[in-house]
Amino acid sequence: MKLYCIPASCSLSPHIVLNELGLDVARIKVDHKKHLTESGDDYLKINRLGYVPALELDDGTLLREGPAIVQYLGDLKPELGLVPGHGTLDRYQLQEWLNFLSTEIHKGYIPLLYSTLAGRYVDSAKPKLEKRFAWIDEQLTSKPYLMGDHFTVADAYLFALTGWGQAAWLTSYYKVDIHFDDLHNLRAWYDRVKVRPAVQKALREEGLV
Repeated sequence: MKLYCIPASCSLSPHIVLNELGLDVARIKVDHKKHLTESGDDYLKINRLGYVPALELDDGTLLREGPAIVQYLGDLKPELGLVPGHGTLDRYQLQEWLNFLSTEIHKGYIPLLYSTLAGRYVDSAKPKLEKRFAWIDEQLTSKPYLMGDHFTVADAYLFALTGWGQAAWLTSYYKVDIHFDDLHNLRAWYDRVKVRPAVQKALREEGLV
């Protein structure tokens, strides 16, 4: 398999999951401005949508969306529990988290990442994103991970997204103008996830530490 990725982007999520699974997959960096891979290939010929992550399977099939990719990967080794079993309520709750992170957090960042183009839209987008992170902080009041006692692919996704904002306790990769200093449960969760060997390995491999 091949994982097309950009350091510190949302593709950090499947990168972490691959490390959790102990899978040796080729990681191919993409220049998001030129749409070229590190070997000079036209990325738009690989993924016409142009963004990462994308996972190319051994048979050439391409998965393009992060939430689908991490669920596919987790199902390769179900005994590790990174995704709950098919047909269980836990599985649907995981999908609820992945959808929330994708639509409310990931996409919620977009106006702040492109604030010059977004203009006054940032004035309404930023408070909404702050409320969403505050809600996540509340959910972490009595549990170590998003789904409870066990780390899942949803935690890998949130870890990648949290690193785009700012706080004294995290290394910000995009320095988006949103601050998490008062979110103490989020901080405890972030510290807990960051020390996982798979996460540390991914950060080293992406040149982020």
